[in-house]
Amino acid sequence: MSLKKALLAATVLALPLAAQAQTPVTGVYIGAGAGWNHLQDTDIGTGGVAQDLKAEFDEGFGGVLSIGYGFGNGLRAEIEGNYRQNDVSKLTLGSTTLPRIGGTARTYGAMANVLYDFNLGLPVVPYVGGGVGYAWTDYDTVRSRGPGLSSVTTDDNEGQFAYQGIAGAAFPIAAVPGLALTAEYRFLGTLRPELSTVTRNTAGAVTSNRDAKVDNYNHSVFVGLRYAFNQPVPPAPVPVAPAPAAAPAPARTYLVFFDWDRYNLTERARQIIAEAAQNAGRVQSTRIEVAGHADRSGSPQYNQRLSQRRADAVAAELVRLGVNRSSIVVQAFGESRPLVPTADGVREPQNRRVEIVLR
Repeated sequence: MSLKKALLAATVLALPLAAQAQTPVTGVYIGAGAGWNHLQDTDIGTGGVAQDLKAEFDEGFGGVLSIGYGFGNGLRAEIEGNYRQNDVSKLTLGSTTLPRIGGTARTYGAMANVLYDFNLGLPVVPYVGGGVGYAWTDYDTVRSRGPGLSSVTTDDNEGQFAYQGIAGAAFPIAAVPGLALTAEYRFLGTLRPELSTVTRNTAGAVTSNRDAKVDNYNHSVFVGLRYAFNQPVPPAPVPVAPAPAAAPAPARTYLVFFDWDRYNLTERARQIIAEAAQNAGRVQSTRIEVAGHADRSGSPQYNQRLSQRRADAVAAELVRLGVNRSSIVVQAFGESRPLVPTADGVREPQNRRVEIVLR
């Protein structure tokens, strides 16, 4: 897998999980990552018969574990443990490719890193960093048999000063504050370790036992997780205040009630009529219907006249309040349209009324 493809795959996997911009890492955090490792070819130089021996390696794997501290301003410091492994794919001596090769190269060690997060207010946080430390280079039976000699074997390890550069990106997981998916490239190199390299003839006798210097340059692409403890939870969005509710439309029907056998207006009746007069302009009414009614406690003829007097009293009050008389239609229904049906002769307060309807 190429570096470009690995980074692209990590980005695609992370995008559905990123839902918010990450706040700067503050306090203690832990991290882990694993993935692909490429170990550069190296000369295995002994200054002897194997001076032109060159090793090439298969693509391998590696991983890191880290614990660190974020200062809340983008700066982080951490300590990591790391491991990388690649199998030998080819050994050449001069221009000759040696047969029957085998063995594994491993690198493991500890590093102290300093990193900086670029908190740009985006769902992804890029970062860069570097580190120094100590790493062991371990050649586990790297061997071959070639022409004119029985075998060349390097089976040794040595620790050396190590250094690395890091470039990556964090993708916050919104469902778990402090948790982020990481995707990064790392270059790890060491000073050249000296490893014991033994050459034997066809009879198996040792013909050379020298320390061979090898290169150790690793290119890694790791995908992992990082969790920051006590990470502040981003503030919830400020809710938008709902728009004030529209004022209710003025009523179009008003009821004015009267005492028994009366058509004079009470104080409450005048308040209701005033409200109807005021709202007549607001609802742009073109006609105001005033209908008088009576209960069934008197004769139908008497109640008809009483309902007329009640309607006339209400209409007169509307005119007094500024309503044009030509827009008022006055009707009287006596006891024929009770609001509450009753037997004849029953006094019912809700039937002693005038209805004002704004059309």
